[in-house]
Amino acid sequence: MEHLYITDVAPRDGLQNQPVHLDASTKLQLAQLLAKAGVRSIEATSFVSPKAVPQMADAAELLPLIRAALPDLRTSVLVPNLKGLERAHAAGATEVAVVLSATETMNRKNINMGLDQATEVSEQTLAEAHRLGLRTRAYVAVAFDCPFEGETPLDEVLRLAHRMQRAGAGEIVIADTIGSASPGMVKQRMGALAEAIALDQLAIHLHDTRGMAVANAWAALEVGVRRFDASVGGIGGCPFAPGAAGNVATEDLVLMAERSGFATGISLDGLLDTVDFAQVQLQRPLGGRAITWLRRQREKRNS
Repeated sequence: MEHLYITDVAPRDGLQNQPVHLDASTKLQLAQLLAKAGVRSIEATSFVSPKAVPQMADAAELLPLIRAALPDLRTSVLVPNLKGLERAHAAGATEVAVVLSATETMNRKNINMGLDQATEVSEQTLAEAHRLGLRTRAYVAVAFDCPFEGETPLDEVLRLAHRMQRAGAGEIVIADTIGSASPGMVKQRMGALAEAIALDQLAIHLHDTRGMAVANAWAALEVGVRRFDASVGGIGGCPFAPGAAGNVATEDLVLMAERSGFATGISLDGLLDTVDFAQVQLQRPLGGRAITWLRRQREKRNS
């Protein structure tokens, strides 16, 4: 049975835009529940400016807690630049991710840099991470559409993905940051990228703004992509991208994959436990599109 590799980004991308700020011990509990459910890879936090993203202000406290409690869990952290990388390395990071937006305006709105400068900063950060012996990921954000410039040219996405690959990124993550993609777009773009980048280096990061995230995941599967980002309960939404809704829910992706003959190694019951915990902490209902059905099935098994 073919395997899907899922990185749960709820602890970072999920929590970074929530009005309720969780403390480090609660975030550790979230990571522990994900690991108990069978998740083998998470994006734990980001070493960005606390002024820009106050929900991530405890990154240097949280990362050592996760590394000590869950030493076998693949744990990546987002770093915006060399300063963030230095802080992450000091906190014990073993894998870092950079985010490069594929348009001029998105970079200026997000990090107050133009595209050329942002690309150079990402390349410098990846090179230094490689020198430090760290694993690396590189996101190409707004890879389908930009909230400020409209459709992002595919040639530009390919160009930037190549540059991140040449800079040493071990994994290239193509991000539908605002959730505007459709299955046809995913098939076309990921198909073109799969011809240029080895499939074991290529991943996709989907949002569910228009309700098509699972369909888009299937389109990526059809062209051979086997690495996905997801967020338990569908938590998330980029604070710098107007209109971006939550990420594709991990439970929806696992259900779709396993009903289609793929293995994930992740327990749906374990994910439900994690959703239940997260919604109490965040004080709002959570769950992907299949959540009502999944809960009903669990009730039947437990009755």
